[in-house]
Amino acid sequence: MSTDMTGTATGTGTAAPIRVMVVDDHPMWRDAVARDLDAAGFEVIATAGDGPQAVRRAKATTPQVLVLDLNLPGLPGVQVCKELVAFQPGLRVLVLSASGEHADVLEAVKSGATGYLLKSASTDELVDAVRRTAAGDPVFTPGLAGLVLGEYRRLASEPLPAAPDEPKAPQLTDRETEVLRLVAKGLSYKQIAERLVISHRTVQNHVQNTLGKLQLHNRVELVRYAIERGLDDV
Repeated sequence: MSTDMTGTATGTGTAAPIRVMVVDDHPMWRDAVARDLDAAGFEVIATAGDGPQAVRRAKATTPQVLVLDLNLPGLPGVQVCKELVAFQPGLRVLVLSASGEHADVLEAVKSGATGYLLKSASTDELVDAVRRTAAGDPVFTPGLAGLVLGEYRRLASEPLPAAPDEPKAPQLTDRETEVLRLVAKGLSYKQIAERLVISHRTVQNHVQNTLGKLQLHNRVELVRYAIERGLDDV
């Protein structure tokens, strides 16, 4: 795999490989996924076979991407995801599951997962999904992206209660508002960058700035905020 699979460039001009951890309770499957990702140029820094082990090892090794099965002994995958994203906010989680049940998909996204891929995916699809997940793009098995966007819309119809003495909403720049509108429409960061003729990194920076200003924690909350304000219809 070429170096476009890698993360940010180091001072020597080379790029550091994306650090990945694979969590699955089936040893043969776990080893096969780890082997495929290693062959594709990722650095598989840890694996785990149950929920508590996943939490311990992820906290010790701080991977950039966690490839996570939902059906784990000891601690469910959604709880693993929730705990690790809270511990390491920059962590990207790609759920790799045999279940395509809508409830499982939505629960994973609500727990902080960046994407959701079925185990029926090919090795090439998995490699591409991990690369895109590391870049911050939402990645879903075809057919599931529309489901997730629909859930965003449903959540937007149930506004969060206002906190006492809630301060006035912070002002976003025109560019931040423009990026937020495209996020609400379900576009990936790459698509937004192409639409606005700016870099992928610039899009990520705008999203992070917006999250900070609005005191939100992830893309799910950000999209909900945007849809509540009708930005997806602009």
